[in-house]
Amino acid sequence: MAQHILPFEFNSTTPTKIPADVFAQLPEGLQQACSESDFLALYVARLPLHEIGIPAYAHKLSRSMRDSGSSNVIYPTKEGLFVHIYPDATGARDHHISIEPTTVVDIEKIMIRVEESLLVHAEQIGAEEDVEAKKVLLIQLVERLCTTDARPQNGKGKSDKIVVTPMELSALKYRIIRDKIGLGVLQPLLLDPNIEDISCSGTGHVFVEHKIFRSVQSSLYFGTLDEVDEFVVWLGEWIKHPVTVRNPLIDAVLPDGSRINIVYGREISKRGSNFTIRKFSGTPTSFLELVEFGTMDYLMASYLSLMLEEGMNLFVVGATASGKTTTLNAITAFMKADAKIVTIEDTPEVYVPHKNWIQEMTRHTGSQNKGGDVGMFDLLKAALRQRPDRIIVGEIRSVEAAVAFQAMQTGHGVMSTFHAASVEKLIQRLTGDPINIPKTYVDNLNVVIIQSAVQLQNGKSARRILSINEIIGYDPPTDTFSFLEAFRWNPVKDLFEFAGYMNSYLLEQVIAIKRGIPPTRPKEIYNEVKRRAKVFERLHREQGVTDFNDLFKVLSEARRQKLL
Repeated sequence: MAQHILPFEFNSTTPTKIPADVFAQLPEGLQQACSESDFLALYVARLPLHEIGIPAYAHKLSRSMRDSGSSNVIYPTKEGLFVHIYPDATGARDHHISIEPTTVVDIEKIMIRVEESLLVHAEQIGAEEDVEAKKVLLIQLVERLCTTDARPQNGKGKSDKIVVTPMELSALKYRIIRDKIGLGVLQPLLLDPNIEDISCSGTGHVFVEHKIFRSVQSSLYFGTLDEVDEFVVWLGEWIKHPVTVRNPLIDAVLPDGSRINIVYGREISKRGSNFTIRKFSGTPTSFLELVEFGTMDYLMASYLSLMLEEGMNLFVVGATASGKTTTLNAITAFMKADAKIVTIEDTPEVYVPHKNWIQEMTRHTGSQNKGGDVGMFDLLKAALRQRPDRIIVGEIRSVEAAVAFQAMQTGHGVMSTFHAASVEKLIQRLTGDPINIPKTYVDNLNVVIIQSAVQLQNGKSARRILSINEIIGYDPPTDTFSFLEAFRWNPVKDLFEFAGYMNSYLLEQVIAIKRGIPPTRPKEIYNEVKRRAKVFERLHREQGVTDFNDLFKVLSEARRQKLL
């Protein structure tokens, strides 16, 4: 199985605690964390600080840390674990080191004895289906099997229990829970909310895509092809989608909503078995956080809020990893709080803050008989009978687009993501094989956001909305489509230009009318766009509201009081 390889060697002196003079040099946050966590304190004590320097400590990471150039930082994740981001000596990829109780305590030999003893209780453990109850049971069994008291307990001069130190006992409990209930060696990576993707491409280190430090290599390492094969077989069994030579490709969803893809065997993958996990992000990024990141600005957010409030149909379009779903999630906060929302996805990536939310998922049985499969097309047809105010499709790829456009024609608001590089390419794909949307239907789609991963003038990578476009219509005699670029990104200045100011078809001809502005004064709608942009900026800069759910509550209350 996999092992952990650190980019440095621990101190050979193996101190049991941090020397007082060293402790005094640690950042205050790291001092506090070490005082509360024995294994973190032991990890720091064993670091070759004279070589790598004293790590910084961050309770919460921020995007500014990426620009500071400092990568030697420790931060907490979930369930009491920590991560050490450490720069690579060669200047290549930074290192992502999971700090677990087992990082500093060697329990491999003890684990063999504990595992053997637990076999007696295998039936009892397997019968317990409730996760929390199983955790309690496993902890009780470990405590029954082990003792930190080396004195004889059976009156015959020898203890029946496995004698361990207090730190070994803590490490054993952690390891048993991690391996029996969690995802084994991958569990610390899943518990890090800053990780977006986990990727094993064969032997060597497992790589992760980090929200702050981008592409980094984890300390998790597979030494041989056999180790990778063994692990992916175990992984397939754990997720109840076994991989075999006859069934070497697996797509599944983990209990936390993360999406996993497994490729098994060396016949179809020359570098051996591999797997990729796209993590479920939990609480989405808010639109004000996207403003912080530079993905959009306040005026664009104001414009989009008006579009979604008034039921406009919208696609977020771009390449893989351009941030389409992140943007889609962020702008769901603009929909009215009393709206009924239906989401349709292959894997759960769309998050809606509304109470009246129906979340539907496709089902693929994997059997030769496709009778049990439920696809996007089926769910979309069913959604039309549920009278939703808005249907959100995680991603439109094929024939389900026909139903989506039918929904638009019957007055249902539709949002989705789509793979294309421009409005022209989007229309080509929609009207060509295999989707074949009639060209006269395309103008039911009102707004198209084009998003991309870009390289800025300073050489750094970022995600930017390249343009927000209004689809105006199709002209049969000339067989052409007309659309208007409402916003565009200026790559030289890294700023957004309101190209549709005083010239927007949707704002003047649709939104203004819906909001009761007289047809003779349609330009007044631009005052509302600017006013909202200022409201969003005050919320952000003066009140510091950035959390997705908090922001949705503020917007809902503002609408209730007719402030928006």
